[in-house]
Order: sequence, then C-alpha cells, then structure tokens
Amino acid sequence: MTATPPPAATGMDTKATGRTKIILFLTIFIAMLGLSVLFPIIGPLGRELGLTPAQIGWFSTAYSLMQFIFSPIWGSRSERQGRRPTLIMGLVGFSVSFGLFGLLAQLGMNGGLAAGTLFALLVASRVIGGIFSSATLPTAQAMMADISSEKDRAASMGLIGAAFGLGVVFGPAIGAALSGISLIAPVYFSAGLGLFTAALAYFLVPETRHPGMAQAQQGDRRALLGKGAIPLFLAVSALSTLASVGMEQTIAFYVQDAMNLSGSQTAKTVGGMLAIFGILAALVQGGAIRPLSKKLPPTPLILAGLVVMAAGMFLIPQTHAYWPITAALALVGVGSAILSPTLSAALSLSAGRDEQGAVAGLNSSALALGRMVGPLLATNLYQSVGHGAPYVASGAILAVLFVLTLLMRPKVQPQATPTA
Repeated sequence: MTATPPPAATGMDTKATGRTKIILFLTIFIAMLGLSVLFPIIGPLGRELGLTPAQIGWFSTAYSLMQFIFSPIWGSRSERQGRRPTLIMGLVGFSVSFGLFGLLAQLGMNGGLAAGTLFALLVASRVIGGIFSSATLPTAQAMMADISSEKDRAASMGLIGAAFGLGVVFGPAIGAALSGISLIAPVYFSAGLGLFTAALAYFLVPETRHPGMAQAQQGDRRALLGKGAIPLFLAVSALSTLASVGMEQTIAFYVQDAMNLSGSQTAKTVGGMLAIFGILAALVQGGAIRPLSKKLPPTPLILAGLVVMAAGMFLIPQTHAYWPITAALALVGVGSAILSPTLSAALSLSAGRDEQGAVAGLNSSALALGRMVGPLLATNLYQSVGHGAPYVASGAILAVLFVLTLLMRPKVQPQATPTA
C-alpha cells in the first residue's frame, strides 16, 4: 500500500489543475445561483397559488427524495463513465425541470389548472428536477477530489462551499429583484441559467476520470458505511441539513407573518436577508476555512459549526424585525459555512481515491435525506404548532449532534490506495 497519488495522476499539471478548480468553482456558483433565486419567492408564490405551507413543503421533499435515491447512482456512474458527462446531464435536467415548473405555475396563476391537478403536476416537475440535478454536487465534489492532494482536500472542498455561498449571496438578491416583474420570473431565470451552466461545463470543464482508471467495486458503498467515522459524519451531514433546510423552507413565512408583509414585499425582504446570510457564509468558506483546516483537525471545526448554527436557530423565534432576524440568520450561515466543507473534507479523506465518487454520492444522499424530511417537518410544525417551532426543533437537533460528536470524538484516517 502506498499513499494516495497526487493530482498529477489525473494527467494534469499544476497549472491545468488550478484552471480546472476555477472552472468547477464557476460552474457550481452559477448552478447554485440558479437554485437560490427561488429562496425568497417560493413561499409567497405558493401562497399566491392557493397552497398551504405543508403543501409547499412537498416541493422540496419530492426534489430531495429523488436526490436521496439517485445521488449514489450518479456518483458510481461518474466512476465508470466519467465525471464530465454526468455533470452536464445533471445541469441540463435541472434546467428543463425548472422551465416546466415555471410553465405550470403560470397556468396556475392564470386559472388554467384545478388546484389538485396543479399541485400534483408541480410536485412531478420537482421529481424530474431531483432525479437529474442530483448528479451535480456529488460529481463536482468527486472532480475536486480527483485533482486535489490530501493536504489540500479541505481547502478544495471549501472552494466548492464558497461557490455555494456566493450563489446564495447573489441568488436571493436577483430573485427579489426579478419578483418585481412577477413571482414566476425568477423560475424562468433559473431555467435559462441552468442551460448556460451546462454549456459552460461542456466547453470548459475537462474530464478528471478517464476510461481505464481503476473503478470502485459494486459493494463499496455498503463497505464505506462501516468504515471508521464515516457513519457519524453522514449522520451529522443529514441531520444538520434537515435543521438548515427546515429554516430555509419556513423563513419566508416567518418574515411575512412577523412583519405583516405582502407577497412581493416578503420576496424583497427575505432576498436582502439571505444576501447578507450568503456573504458571511462565502467569506468563511472562501477565506477562514483554508487556514483553520490547516491548523485544526475536522472534529473541532465540526463542533464549532454545530454550536454556532444552534445558537442562530434558537435566536430566530426571539426576533420580529429586519435586523434582529438577519443577525440570527447570519449566525446560522456562519455555522453552516464552517460545518459543510469540513464534513465534505472529512468524508473525502476517510475514503480511498477510487471511492471518491461513491463517498460523495453517499454524502449527497445524506444531504438529500435531510432536505427531504426537513421541509415536511418544519412546514407542519409552523402550520400546526407555532411560528417559532421549526427553529426550536432545529436548534435542539443541532445541540444533540454537538453532544454526540463531542462524546465520540471521531478521528479522520486518510485511506491509502494501492498503486497499479
């Protein structure tokens, strides 16, 4: 057994590796931008269509259920057939599904579909989107791992996190601005942006895993579930995402009800709040994670992320005006920015080079599981228990994860890969 081969094993020199990282950063940034423009408008749009908060929660749940099922499949497919075609297919599917969602919402606004039929078709469009978009994140993470050494793995995953963070900075602001045209305009913008991103990937993203490279065995996903601290990291990934997405799914309702705003006002207000949320997250992921990851092992950073996120969640129900709500959201954003890339790096370092697609797929499934359950739990708590209930529940989940991780003190053990 020898150490994991360096990025040069992919056939790239240092300059090409750096260029590929930048292109991957831009690809994920634009894809996230297309998704996050919907954050401030999905709640008001659903209410305009006559849907309840619990029904609106099914949009995210259906999308995430498909991601949960298909993420490992896409991850393994990228091992066998290459990363690049998998990434492009995911981006195209993302675009088509959003275009369909927009057309259906437009028909609903115009009274062209009965309420029950409209809801079913909107959920179906989200199912299509979840199937294809689930190829994007695990493939991008695996590509970044392909071209990164173990020493730079956390920093490289932080680069993907920064792309997500910057997408969240600009996306909600763009969504809020486009909502002045209509609440459906951001949906069409996302569809067009998805096609642009697919074209960018087609012309600029090189293949990082060529035919003939060693492939992971069929049973590797199951084997990874029993390896070291991987099960704990996946559990933290799933449950922290459940808590975070529960907040994202209900925050527009909370702001609209707490501040007594119209649908258009809500979209603009939440857009501004989430822009600040994203700026802080991007600064942490793009700047602070690199030096911190070089000085500290993953476990202390995971603990820090959990405690900061929990503090923000517990503060949200205590706030009822723009800046206090924004400050609470900022804490959640900073905690998430510490936690997310650290978990990705810990999982990547716990797997061998030929298992990167499989472990990225497992992580995406864990994230999707959180996104699947979180919206249903949070919207039902909001509708049936109280406006502050989703955030108290999220804070409690994060606190339990903090205690569990503190007691278990997981260690990351980089996996060696045999040479050919």
